[in-house]
Amino acid sequence: MLYPSAVVERMVELFATLPGIGRRTAQRLTFFLLRQPTEFVESFAETLRQLKQQVRYCSQCFTFTESDPCPICASERRDRSVICVVEDPTDVLAIERTGEYRGLYHVLHGVLNPLSGVGPEELRIRELVGRIGPEVREVIVALSSTVEGDVTAQYVARLLKPFGIRVTRIAQGVPLGSSLEFMDEATLSRALSGRYPVE
Repeated sequence: MLYPSAVVERMVELFATLPGIGRRTAQRLTFFLLRQPTEFVESFAETLRQLKQQVRYCSQCFTFTESDPCPICASERRDRSVICVVEDPTDVLAIERTGEYRGLYHVLHGVLNPLSGVGPEELRIRELVGRIGPEVREVIVALSSTVEGDVTAQYVARLLKPFGIRVTRIAQGVPLGSSLEFMDEATLSRALSGRYPVE
């Protein structure tokens, strides 16, 4: 046994299964918890329990929420004619932080990736199509600028074409405040093809 206790070893193993957490970070987190007061660790454990028991998917947009529908879907102030399609619930948070978007969301929980066994059935695409009614005028596809994100965006656009609604993709290209000399060719190419008139 590498650690002084089987419990410590198990905790390190559990932390190491989290995304972005390597074995050394898992070890640091475990020993950090061991140094904390009992009240902190008990609160931490209780919050984890509540997280799993109380947070669920919104039945409309499939983001994480404690109430169903989520506060965004339930709000009368949101523009119900626009749905923004994102990959993960964290993307909803990122867009909301801008304060620019006032429509609804739809979370796919991934992108198409046949090599990893992720097809349309593994995503919330069918539910998106089911949400398209007479009040929806536009669907904004806000997926990552990757091959999988591009394929998913094209698939969604093809599925929604018969509804006669506008399907748009968020602009991609040179980040604000960046210098062109440091941009890679793919980013510059995307920025050039997505150019718009200066007014």
